[in-house]
Amino acid sequence: MQRIPAKDIDEYIAAFEGNVQANLVKLRATIKKAAPKAEEKMSYAIPTFFLGGKNLVHFAAFDKHIGFYPTPSGVAAFAKELKSYPTSKGAVQFPLDKPLPLTLISKIVKFRVTENLQKTKIKK
Repeated sequence: MQRIPAKDIDEYIAAFEGNVQANLVKLRATIKKAAPKAEEKMSYAIPTFFLGGKNLVHFAAFDKHIGFYPTPSGVAAFAKELKSYPTSKGAVQFPLDKPLPLTLISKIVKFRVTENLQKTKIKK
């Protein structure tokens, strides 16, 4: 696990090796494809995608899993599809010994894009 906070997502991903790094690259590409207008940044010392003035999703690597943070609404909306993964209020753990469910991740990100953009319209 990385100890010094990365300055950007490229640096964050480069700090990992092998399967972990490959999974982070795939996850990032999936998020970018599902949310092409989202901005990348580091927030809470982890990779974050930002859209409509709000955080969209975060992700992070750990010893045994990739953490994916689509907010509580993202986890709740896909609870049935996520039932085979450990979840908490706003987080999902994807074990490193299994392939990432990229299609599901894409659906969750698209849900969050719609949600963020609706919240932005309501504020205006």
